[in-house]
Amino acid sequence: MNKHSLLLLRFAGVFGVIGAILGAHMAGAGSYAFRPVHAHILVVGWLSLFAWSVYYKVFQTSETLLTKIHVWTAIIGSIGLSGGMWLYMVKPFDLPEPLTLVLYIGGGVALLVSFIIFFLITLFYRGEEYNG
Repeated sequence: MNKHSLLLLRFAGVFGVIGAILGAHMAGAGSYAFRPVHAHILVVGWLSLFAWSVYYKVFQTSETLLTKIHVWTAIIGSIGLSGGMWLYMVKPFDLPEPLTLVLYIGGGVALLVSFIIFFLITLFYRGEEYNG
């Protein structure tokens, strides 16, 4: 079992559950205040992490420093972007706006780095597809 694939899959599952709960909450409450947060949780948290999990399972990549950096920037970026967006837009706590903005932007930057690293990994991949 590829450790990267399993780790990304588990985090994708967490984001999927959170996104579904937020969607159910919005529908039940009749309020769509969480709409951007909900969308980002599902797209960058559930969908992107799941897609990368499948990539690491199907294309048996070596566990290198670059793949480790990709996986952790993906996870940290997904948490930072979604959580920072929630703190910045919904303002559930009385936190200073510069702090929430830094979390929001920092998460987005980490996620952007993750996407760039993933692109580089795909450029240099020379292995065989998984057949089992």
